[in-house]
Amino acid sequence: QVQLVESGGGLVQAGGSLRLSCAASGNIFSINNINAMGWYRQAPGKQRELVAAITSGGSTNYADSVKGRFTISRDNAKNTVYLKMNSLKPEDTAVYYCAAKKVLFASYDYWGQGTQVTVSS
Repeated sequence: QVQLVESGGGLVQAGGSLRLSCAASGNIFSINNINAMGWYRQAPGKQRELVAAITSGGSTNYADSVKGRFTISRDNAKNTVYLKMNSLKPEDTAVYYCAAKKVLFASYDYWGQGTQVTVSS
């Protein structure tokens, strides 16, 4: 089993920046089987959406709404994935969730508890 713990959320003014962190812990064999990690977000009254993802090979993809503003990265030694968010907009306000999966083209297997990001105008 793998546990994911997010941190780094908070309140920021429009145009500001935040960096979210997602630390993975648990069974080392389960962690080693993770092939992709992603960040999702869910705003009130909206569906959860994929913001960014990164594979074990380093490939990344982003939602169109965050391209050029958000960057996903990883630190394998720390089993941690980051989401650097720049030029934040009020519409980025949401609960951000970290997720991990073993199979690239399958659903995510593990989820964090979420961290709130609020962008004021």
